[in-house]
Amino acid sequence: MKYIVKWVVILGILAGGGWWLSQSRSKPAAAAKGGGGSTKPVAPLKVSAVVVAPEPFLETVVSTGTLRAEEGVELQAEINGKIVAIPFTEGSRVKKGDLLVKLNDADLKATLARATSRRELAKRREVRIEQLFKDGIANQDEYDAVLNEVAVQEAEIELMQAQIGKTEIRAPFDGVVGLRFVSEGAFVNASTRIATLQRLDHLKVDFSVPERYAGKVGVGSPVAFTVAGGERKFTGQVQATDPRIDASTRTLLVRAICPNPEGRLLPGTFASVEITLSRLEEAILVPSVAVVPGVTDRNVFVASEGKVVRRVVETGTRTETMVQVLSGLKVGDVVITSGLQQMRVGLAVEPVFTTVGRDDSSGMAREKGRESPPVAAVGSGGTAPGGGAADGAGTTLR
Repeated sequence: MKYIVKWVVILGILAGGGWWLSQSRSKPAAAAKGGGGSTKPVAPLKVSAVVVAPEPFLETVVSTGTLRAEEGVELQAEINGKIVAIPFTEGSRVKKGDLLVKLNDADLKATLARATSRRELAKRREVRIEQLFKDGIANQDEYDAVLNEVAVQEAEIELMQAQIGKTEIRAPFDGVVGLRFVSEGAFVNASTRIATLQRLDHLKVDFSVPERYAGKVGVGSPVAFTVAGGERKFTGQVQATDPRIDASTRTLLVRAICPNPEGRLLPGTFASVEITLSRLEEAILVPSVAVVPGVTDRNVFVASEGKVVRRVVETGTRTETMVQVLSGLKVGDVVITSGLQQMRVGLAVEPVFTTVGRDDSSGMAREKGRESPPVAAVGSGGTAPGGGAADGAGTTLR
């Protein structure tokens, strides 16, 4: 009897242990199953964004150019000869027709004197033969021969005068004469460089623009430029454009004219040129960091109803911090400007809208974050989320 009770107790203990073990294993599984049904949703990603709004915008193109004199020549002799006089002062202003260089013309003057004497003799003979011809003593051939002699001597005189004129180098226009490279007594020919003459009252600015803007550049278009070593901005206007596109560079050559009353600008100077093509009153601009280049297109990410949407856009003029969007966006779209590497279509996002202000004390642009969606300034005077101030005038990449 005791033996049976003993085994009953042992079996009871084993059964109770097994029940307790099964219960302890089932609780974590139940807890895990119950907990999975109550998992909290993932919080949307906070991103910086701007609201697209139309802004006035100056469409401009930036290029590099070279200043050229309105008129400029290399002073050179037309004939060979020895210099006998250089009456100009280097760097001085001269008037049109002023004598700059005189070559030796002694032999030409002697030849001219001889031709003059022969003409006078021929004229006296012509008078006598004419009277004899009227009296019927001289025939027509004799009279024609003396008339021809007079004409030949007059032509000889004109030739000598022309040759003597070539011994004088005169200023072809008003301007400033440069440094001379010869001295009195030097023998020169047609290839000898004597000096330069430049008209500096106005200067030409030659530069090129991409062929895509050829139809927007016209005579009278305003131009502004700066030169190396100075911050002053000079202005002018387009004078003419080349009638063809350069096939090697695919650019259009443009020439502008700029007044230079103070003579501060010099020919040959490098110039950074900005030409205004048009003024757009309602342009759509977005920060350049928001544009993501693809293989064949450009994209921006837009927040729509809390989700990310990809938009293919066509871009136009670019500034240092902004890009003009020609198509693909509309007013009121929320453009994402941060976290672009994490963006994927359908991702939940929470836009943090930015506005652009200007620090009155320092004159530097600054960016402010807001939780409510104001209309961001994305036109002239705005900044991208990265920071620099954008000017109202656009530029293109050269």
